[in-house]
Amino acid sequence: MSLSVVMMVSIGAFAGGLVNGLAGFGTGLFALGWWLAVMPMNDAVSLVVIMSIFSGVQGLFIVRLSLNAADFGRFLVPALLGIGVGFALLDGVNVSLVKIIVAGLLVLFGLYFTIWRHIPKFRQRYFLGDISTGFAGGALGAIAGLSGALPTMWCALHDWPKTRQRAIIQPFNLLIQIIVATVMIWQGRMTADIIWLALLAIPTSLIGTQVGLLTFRKLPESMFHRTLIWLILLSGTALVLREITAIIFWG
Repeated sequence: MSLSVVMMVSIGAFAGGLVNGLAGFGTGLFALGWWLAVMPMNDAVSLVVIMSIFSGVQGLFIVRLSLNAADFGRFLVPALLGIGVGFALLDGVNVSLVKIIVAGLLVLFGLYFTIWRHIPKFRQRYFLGDISTGFAGGALGAIAGLSGALPTMWCALHDWPKTRQRAIIQPFNLLIQIIVATVMIWQGRMTADIIWLALLAIPTSLIGTQVGLLTFRKLPESMFHRTLIWLILLSGTALVLREITAIIFWG
């Protein structure tokens, strides 16, 4: 294994762990761009799933007292169908297209959080929105390990404190990733190479997650969102530029 692979895996693991610890989601959004540069799509997605579970278990502990099964149950049931659809589409997915989609999600998240204070907050539950978001989260979880992206944006539209939002997103994301990992094991996609990559990623992921969790505890609501803005925008912009450069110079 080359030094460049070790560095990219470690950097991606730290970035994914940091954001997951800070916000309860985002392992795939912040790690996948690094890992796709040094490994095939299927390997990178498998690694995202493993590290999402690793970070998610740690994050679940700090919101354990705020957990409410009714809150995230409406997301989870339709997500099961979404997972099946995602796996059905996975073999036909274009790697470059997925990279661009990941970059687009990062940028959209960043832009969203720059204006979120001006967006009216929902005062009631919209069940169709919960169901649709859960389905989409399950599909994205199967395709690219991005189960938490859309549910997080949807929850942020509600007038909830960060702890309640996280108490929905964290268990939802964790359960989806566990289901996806189980299917991957059944399909034989969790190879020895993936396990070695996961072992390589665990140390920096652990550090990143713990730093993120500490930051989550300390940051007030307003500072929490401002910090997230720059992480998302910087990562998304970097990935977009990298993909455009690859298309221009290497086709």
